[in-house]
Amino acid sequence: MDPHLLTTFVTVARHGSFSAAAAELGYTQSAISQQIAALEADLGLPLLRRRPVEPTPAGRRLLEHAEPLLLRLRAARADVLRTAAEPRHLLRLAATPLAVNPAVAARLAGARARLPRLEVRLRTCRPDRLAALVAEGHADLGLAGGIAAPSDPLRLPDAGPMTTAGVTEESLVVVLPPGHPLAGRASLRLADLVDARWLQTPLCPLARLRDLVGDGFPAGLEYEGDDVHTVLTLAAAGHGLTLLPASAVPAGGGVHAVPVAAPRLVHRVELLHAALPPGAAADLAAALTG
Repeated sequence: MDPHLLTTFVTVARHGSFSAAAAELGYTQSAISQQIAALEADLGLPLLRRRPVEPTPAGRRLLEHAEPLLLRLRAARADVLRTAAEPRHLLRLAATPLAVNPAVAARLAGARARLPRLEVRLRTCRPDRLAALVAEGHADLGLAGGIAAPSDPLRLPDAGPMTTAGVTEESLVVVLPPGHPLAGRASLRLADLVDARWLQTPLCPLARLRDLVGDGFPAGLEYEGDDVHTVLTLAAAGHGLTLLPASAVPAGGGVHAVPVAAPRLVHRVELLHAALPPGAAADLAAALTG
């Protein structure tokens, strides 16, 4: 299968429109139609219904393969170009929300003090995008944060050959609103809170809690953003409990933060990168994991 045809197919399926795909890819609408027809002829199956434009069952199955394949092709291109690149003094660092905790920020500051010519550009992104940004060469290093058992690696999407290393592990706290009957506890067991209402946020995905603890954890409110202040404000107003690394909850922030006693869970931060030639990127990676 031609990767260009796969790209066209994925774009049409994502937009649900031949004209929108044509505008994004810079083709005419008739050229897009011809490319889809060529891909369908190659496989001998219809892949898209035309009215409305949506994948057929065969098309849905192809999408499951196409997006990872295209990612691996982009990653391979970026990796080959990376090996021949000149040493860089600008490093692009991508991080998930909460990954740049005080310990990571201090290590970054120490590295920049030792490498005065080093410029760092930091961007935040969702966890499902981080590995792709690094694999495709849009970021030199990635910092992923998430809830895990102590010393257990994070579950990161497969984006090709990638090196990962632990950076920090931090204790977790349950965030409770003022006046909550459990606010005075020295610690809490998550198993005792499975029937409480919880905030569904990218910072604390309830599906991850269910994987680690068991069923329960009903969502009281869903927040699609990743601003910690907003999450704390929602928790303080009683919209639901949440789980955060201890360093993310400031003292006197209008909520109560109670340490988690069981199960043993941490907020783990990992560094991920593709092959790094000697230079600033490798030095920064060593500083962050040291």
